[in-house]
Amino acid sequence: MVAAPKTFPEARTSTIREVAEQSGVSVSTVSRVFNGYGDVSAATKERVLATARLLDYAPSAAARTLVRRRSQLIGVVLFTGREHPDIGHPFFQDVLVGLKHGIGSGGYDVLLFATEQPHSSEAGAHSYLRRARHHHVDGIVLMGVDRDDPEVAKLFEADIPLVGVDLEVAGARATHVASDNVRGARLAVRHLHALGHRRIATIAGPADHKPGADRLVGFRAELQALGLEGHAGYEQFGDWYTESGERAMNALLALPEPPSAVFAAADLMAVGAMKAARDAGLGVPEDLAVVGFDDIQLASLLDPALTTIHQDKVGLGQAAARALLEQIENPQLTPAALTLPVELIIRASCGWTREVGGAATIASSPIAARTEGGEG
Repeated sequence: MVAAPKTFPEARTSTIREVAEQSGVSVSTVSRVFNGYGDVSAATKERVLATARLLDYAPSAAARTLVRRRSQLIGVVLFTGREHPDIGHPFFQDVLVGLKHGIGSGGYDVLLFATEQPHSSEAGAHSYLRRARHHHVDGIVLMGVDRDDPEVAKLFEADIPLVGVDLEVAGARATHVASDNVRGARLAVRHLHALGHRRIATIAGPADHKPGADRLVGFRAELQALGLEGHAGYEQFGDWYTESGERAMNALLALPEPPSAVFAAADLMAVGAMKAARDAGLGVPEDLAVVGFDDIQLASLLDPALTTIHQDKVGLGQAAARALLEQIENPQLTPAALTLPVELIIRASCGWTREVGGAATIASSPIAARTEGGEG
């Protein structure tokens, strides 16, 4: 005889009416307690909350949105490129961690918008504004998107608090946060010059991205300040990822006079450059010095460990969260744009030694230099 399957009673959800009855108050009073109105006495509030805990009651998020006109949701529009439709890049991961912590501390949740096809031909299929309004988000964070994307432009025109990360936005309800990309690139070039390098190339990021454009500006400005001439072909471009760094380094090595040093505008592109150099039979740093940008966790684990420009990626996310919550809580306030400082982290990929005279100058520059691992 086959035993009948065991059945379990369905979990029952308590209602606001039951909380009101057992608290001895009206339904409207319970609603006012959960929606933060200040005209309910402390004793009544505590009695309602105690009853709600006893009944395991939680108010409907949708209902609270209607009453408070807030969803406690922050929309994140993150575009990582058509060739990499994911959030696998360590930079984005760390920024999202900081954003999550900052938003969560204010009682908000994060809603990540899909951006695999930002220019879909389907009418409205990928409208950021339409989805923002559908989910009633209280604010939006933009990362990696094209500033000139028509769908992004619609967000600028809407009355929604907005913060760009490494994306320059401006408006009555918009601001942005970024690392000091120009100075970081200048510090990288200055370090290579102090080590005796004169043939310094760059693997730049996408020119239509603010960090890519700014780091290229810094690279060029420091070359000029040091009296170095730019060599033909010494500016190659990548997409922040390893494969593009490898392709760009191969192009540099194919030049009649290859560079002796390379500044890669992202650590992953620096990893690709180091692989290309090894595949060509070159040693790093013996034949080629390499500096990256980001200071991802992998940078210190490479062999040789990567000299790089550290940016506070988690701090960027936290700063974006603070700026957005300020706008939400104070609709008349537009926080000023914020630029976070960067730092040169000296490791083994440039062959730095403590005896190099220029190193002391770099270490005392406005952007500090820090040495790890006792290079030599």
